Formats: sequence, structure tokens, C-alpha cells
Amino acid sequence: MKDALPIGIAYFAVAFSLGIAMRNAGLTSIQGFFFSALNFASAGEYAAVQVIASQGTYLAAALATLIANARYLLMSTILSQKLSSQTPYYHRFLIAFGITDELFGINIAQKGYLEPFYQYGATTLAILCWAIGTSIGIYAGTALPEQIVNALGVALFGMFLAIIIPPTKKDKIVAFFIILSFFCSFIVQYIPYIQKLSSGSKTIILTLILSTIAAYFFPIKAKEGNQHE
Repeated sequence: MKDALPIGIAYFAVAFSLGIAMRNAGLTSIQGFFFSALNFASAGEYAAVQVIASQGTYLAAALATLIANARYLLMSTILSQKLSSQTPYYHRFLIAFGITDELFGINIAQKGYLEPFYQYGATTLAILCWAIGTSIGIYAGTALPEQIVNALGVALFGMFLAIIIPPTKKDKIVAFFIILSFFCSFIVQYIPYIQKLSSGSKTIILTLILSTIAAYFFPIKAKEGNQHE
């Protein structure tokens, strides 16, 4: 929970803008709270809310959420390598529910195997902040100037940088691939066909390509990955 506190504060702020979208779609504060608590994915929620606002079908909302959240399938696969082979499946399912970009960052940064209850503590605080922020945003978000809401949203990006910068100071290879990922993210905006894909799809493609290159040329030694065995 201590490690997730900055994430929770940023989520609370960003959730205000989500609350505005939900209010415009006709959702109540209580509905917004459970919406965020049970979905817990900003891009997926925004996609689903847009479907609701346009009076789309349940199937359309489910597909929109699945596509927007597809990158979490990849993150779950990567994070599963941080779990001991003896970790029960119910722990794996519960851990997967709480994966977001930022929580994935602090989990993958843990040395050795990931302790399930570390993720539970981080997820609990983050979900509460996200759900409460959404609920309050439905009530009060529209009363705030648009400039303030946008400024609050920037806090999430600053917090994410605080997660990825420390590892770059310890490992030059990590630093190189983080910088390379920034450059590639910019370039794909101008590549035909790929530029038309959603941001989540671009993230998946770049992650697969860059992580494969990193794993092939700079594999982690067995003694580093199995230090708890």
C-alpha cells in the first residue's frame, strides 16, 4: 500500500475526468463507483462509457472493453514469470484482476519472486482511489474548469516516469530500451496502416518486438531469475 500510494493519488485525480464522461452518459455516482471497482481500467472504461452514451449493445460494450484492455493480456503473461511455480491458480487470477500499467511497473520491479499479497495491498488502495475518484467526479467533476481537470491528468504520466526512471540508473540496457521505446512510439504514428491502430494495439506490437529483441540479445542469467529457489 505504501508503494501504491502515489499511484492511488494519481488515479484519484485522473478519475475525475472519467467521472465527467460517466455523468454525460447518464450514470449515477453509485453506478460509477462499481463500474470503476469492477473494471479498473481507464482505457477500457472510457471505451465502454462511449458505447453506453451512444446507446450501444452489451456485446458492443464488452468487445470495446476487451480490445482496449488487450495489452493487459501481455502484461499478465510477463508478470506470471515473476511468480513461483507453486503459486496457486486462485492467486494468479486475483493478481491478474489488479494489473494496470502502473501497478505492473511496481510489481515487475520487485526483486525475486512476486509475493501475491504485495499485489493485493497495492491493488486494494489503487482500486479504492480510482473508484472513489470516479464517483466524486460524477458529482463535482463538471464544476471544475477544464484546465484543472487536464492538469490533474498529467499527474499520472509524471508518476509513471517516477516508476521507470530508477531502474534506468541501475541498468544501461534497460535505459537504452526505454529510450528506444519512446522513439518507436513516436515513429509508429507515421507508419502507414500501423498509425490507424488503437494506442493499445500499438503498445502490444512494440512491446512484443522490443522485449523479444532484449530477451534474445541480453538474456537474464539463470542465477538472477532464480535467486529465491
